[in-house]
This record gives sequence, structure tokens and C-alpha cells, in this order.
Amino acid sequence: MEIVLNGPVADVERRAEPPHATEAAAGRDAALDVLGRAAANGDLAALGHLYDQLLTPIYRYIAVRVRRREDAEDLTQLVFERIVAGLPRYRPGRSPFAAWVFRIARNAVIDHVRRERPTEPLDPAQDLAHGEEVEAISLRGEQIRELRRAIASLTPDQQEAIVLRFVAGLSAEEAARVMGRRAGTVRGLTFRAIGALRRNLNGDEP
Repeated sequence: MEIVLNGPVADVERRAEPPHATEAAAGRDAALDVLGRAAANGDLAALGHLYDQLLTPIYRYIAVRVRRREDAEDLTQLVFERIVAGLPRYRPGRSPFAAWVFRIARNAVIDHVRRERPTEPLDPAQDLAHGEEVEAISLRGEQIRELRRAIASLTPDQQEAIVLRFVAGLSAEEAARVMGRRAGTVRGLTFRAIGALRRNLNGDEP
């Protein structure tokens, strides 16, 4: 069965952000920055809104990088604890709030991976919601294993770039700030990673 990467992939292959995507990212950045400043000043309601908006992308980012679902959940909680603890030191204007947050998440994942002992990967079927049919679980489980194998074949920088862009949903500029790279470098890493994933998932020769 051929697995086709679509959605944002076509935009990346043109090596340009479509105007509507750039505008949406800028609007999201501005909204998060406003909430970040308010939360840093002690606004609990703003902190709650940040949690609601960042929980899913942070969890997805972590879940792709660690082996076990329980570890992803624990690390997500740890990241939010570090965000809250670090808010008094957050300096608006130096970088987008999203980039500041995902640097915290990235460091937490790096620390975890360094400590982690080799273990068997989580059965992908356990990642699914309760109540799904056995056939659907089996099919999706195989697709998840295939995707994980393909991602593991990428270079570390390519893995980081593609997970930040398409799993966490960051723009190239945001991902660049998290990785300490230039946006053009991140776009190039993403472009090459997509090509490698397509070859691996579809069984094509390089």
C-alpha cells in the first residue's frame, strides 16, 4: 500500500510559505505572545488559555520523540511545570512565546532520551482511542510502525525539523528559533526529510 504525504508537504516542496499560512502563523504568534506576557505578570486566566492552546501540540511533539505513551504524558506535565516556573524569567520581544515554550519541550526530551534505557517501543495499538475496531487498530498500528521506522532513518536535524514543523505545527521561523538555526536551513532540512520519508514509505529507490 502506498502512503502519500500530503497537506503542508506541497507547500514545503515549493520552499515557500503560502501567504495565508504565514498570516495565520503570525496571528497565532501574536496571540500567544499577548497571553505569555499576561501570564508572566501573574494573570491566571491567561495561563489557563496558554495551557489549552499548547497542550496538544506539545504532547504531539513529545509523543513522536519518546517510546512510551506514559513517558510522553509525564514529560508534557513536566514541560508545563517548567513553563510556569520559568514565566518570571520570560522576556517578551526576544523571541516568540511559542519558540520559548518549545525550547523547553525540546530540552526536556533531550534530557529524557539521554537517561532512557533501551526498551521495547510501545505497541502502536495502545496509542489509539478506546472503542476502535480491531481491523482499524491493526491497519493503523502497521502504518504507525512504518512511519516511525521511516522517521528513524532521517538525520537528527531532519527529524527535529519535520517534527517541529508538522507535528508541533510551528512555522519555519519558529522552528529555527527552537533549533538555533536559520529559517532557510530549517526549510531545507524539512524539504530533504520529506523526500526521504516518501522514498522510505513508498519503497522507492533514492
